[in-house]
Amino acid sequence: MTGSRGPDRALDALNFCLADVRDGLGPYLAIYLLAVHHWDQASIGIALSASAVAGLIAQTPGGALVDAIRAKRGLIAAAALLVTATCLVVPFVPGFWPVVVTQALAGVAHSVFAPAIAAITLGLAGRAAFTRRTGRNEGFNHAGNAFAAAAAGGLSYMFGPIVVFWLLSAMAVASVVAVLAIPTDAIDHDVARGLEPGEARGAHASAWSVLLACRPLLVFAACVTLFHFANAAMLPLVGQKLAERDANQGTALMSVCIVAAQLVMVPMAMLVGARAEAWGRKPLFLAGFLVLTARGLLYILSDDPYWLVAVQCLDGVGAGLFGALFPIITEDLTRGTGHFNISLGAIATAQGIGASLSQAAAGYVVVAAGYSTAFLLLAAIAGAGTLLFWSTMPETRPAR
Repeated sequence: MTGSRGPDRALDALNFCLADVRDGLGPYLAIYLLAVHHWDQASIGIALSASAVAGLIAQTPGGALVDAIRAKRGLIAAAALLVTATCLVVPFVPGFWPVVVTQALAGVAHSVFAPAIAAITLGLAGRAAFTRRTGRNEGFNHAGNAFAAAAAGGLSYMFGPIVVFWLLSAMAVASVVAVLAIPTDAIDHDVARGLEPGEARGAHASAWSVLLACRPLLVFAACVTLFHFANAAMLPLVGQKLAERDANQGTALMSVCIVAAQLVMVPMAMLVGARAEAWGRKPLFLAGFLVLTARGLLYILSDDPYWLVAVQCLDGVGAGLFGALFPIITEDLTRGTGHFNISLGAIATAQGIGASLSQAAAGYVVVAAGYSTAFLLLAAIAGAGTLLFWSTMPETRPAR
């Protein structure tokens, strides 16, 4: 860990400000298109999937780019400004193809955030402190999401769903300021890509051979795909159910859902940072899968808005554990290879595949068979992922 608190505090600010920018418009866009422009659920699913599909195509090249360059701060700043531009365009040009194109561009921008932040974190904190610092990153990330959701809820109740576009743009600009406050010479760029300090860069196999030869990494990619296939569509579907009652109230209640879940995610992320070394990674990740399965089943029991908000709080447990463990497990599996960021990008590609399939499949299932059937499908996929992870994924915590 660096001796100065300045880089640490700048990294805290970056994770807080970039929180909502990393996740994109997501359920807010679904509410806006449904309530203001009267899109059907299938078209909304395609628009949301555009971001995920573009992101999954860009994830692995994005991780390779983060491994290759030292301008990681500039990369984050450029991506945040691109997200800002896409947010400013949608309210003025809300047609189907303009929305799809802007969401695809936003997906490309989103693809660099996770590997770039993980690389900066590893380069600043070092390997010994990476688990704890990653938990802290996720804590600030979820706190930023909670703040943004609370602000979106209050402002949208007064000004309508369009306000989320301006809020996301403001947070993107603030994240640029935060990332440029991290001194570039505080980052060890060799450690940031998974090498030992001072280790030669040319002494390693190609990135693709590392990815394809590591069976636990491939199993982890499959589990991540199933987790996000089950998880990604749940919140947008809840938002659509709420918006069908009242557009402004639906956006406000959606913000309550997000705030509640994000507040639960903060202690979950901190728990991972504090206990993942002692307890191991596997039991914590399994707990996240089990909670996700239960959440999908509970949604079908009632359409009451307050029940839906209460069940959404469980997202804080599952997603909170997942978000903190994702870079930690990847770093465990790629330690010493020099290919941490491309591997993180490849696993994020698997995440994007799951998310894009989730959004599109759930939208069509809702049109054909209703919301309850869609939630049952998502719960079944989460259950399959739980079994796969439990039966085939080894514990990745390094031996002490």
